Amino acid sequence: MTKIMMFGVREHEKDIAREWAKENDVEITMSDDILTVEATEQLQGFDGVSTQQTGKLDDGIYERLNQLGIKQIAQRSAGFDMYNLEKASENNIIISNVPSYSPNSIAEYAVTAALQLLRNTHLIDQRVSEKDFRWEKVIMGREVKSLEVAIIGTGRIGQIAAQIFKGFGSKVVGYDVYPNEDAKQYLEYKDSVEDAIANADIVSLHMPATEDNYHLFNEEMFNKFKDNAVLINTARGSVVDTKALINALDSGKISGAALDTYEYESTYFPKDFRDKDITDPVLSELLTRQDVILTPHIAYYTDIAVKNLVEGGLNAALSVIKTGTCNTRVN
Repeated sequence: MTKIMMFGVREHEKDIAREWAKENDVEITMSDDILTVEATEQLQGFDGVSTQQTGKLDDGIYERLNQLGIKQIAQRSAGFDMYNLEKASENNIIISNVPSYSPNSIAEYAVTAALQLLRNTHLIDQRVSEKDFRWEKVIMGREVKSLEVAIIGTGRIGQIAAQIFKGFGSKVVGYDVYPNEDAKQYLEYKDSVEDAIANADIVSLHMPATEDNYHLFNEEMFNKFKDNAVLINTARGSVVDTKALINALDSGKISGAALDTYEYESTYFPKDFRDKDITDPVLSELLTRQDVILTPHIAYYTDIAVKNLVEGGLNAALSVIKTGTCNTRVN
């Protein structure tokens, strides 16, 4: 029987994986461990690997998998920036992802986060919990209908976010290296990121992480934002220079930020730190700021998305085992 090891398994994935295994006559072993060089010793006799990696893999993993006769790693997410694709290819390892598991989940969350910032619901919740029921300017909101939204990255997720914002009556503009024809019914394309953000009250990021866009949103870019704009990042932490963002918030250039992802998150997300110290001073500051809503890379987290991620990863692993390739390979 075909044997697949699932690394980084979370409780909400287990029943879905068991049902898939039964339907596909595959033996699945689940491990809470992440995929490391040491963890590959568990793979003797296995045919395939699926994982949900957040941090960078050790390059030695690819050679070790090759030695074990394993030909693939199936990532259970859309992001694959944690893999060295060149090293993987050198060792005949196919890396796959799940490119579209539920774009609605992330788009809806981005809009929700924008609404929370604009209506100050996080501050209102805090004040009500303290029995402070006063109406004061600090909690006065802004209407989405009256605002301009910039969507940076107009693929599946960005397009749906644009559609929702358009439904509120907002003016929506966008930028993408590869413009999406279908998105044009919801937004007006601009020639550059700078043009898109120039008049935007809400800037929502929906781009993958690449070498070219590392810290794209830095001090220089934030200085080009419209005064009092808000930033929403449900994409990848590496596209935002977090220290530059904090400076922009401190100066009052930007009025708020909703971050579902953080550039150094892999140490902390999605782990339980209730009885542990956070040693990252930047993350500690984000957690204490009233002008920042920070969530643990959870925008995707719906029942439909989880099912699609588990099944998408396992389908890709099985396809490589049976045919030598899969239609979601990224190298």
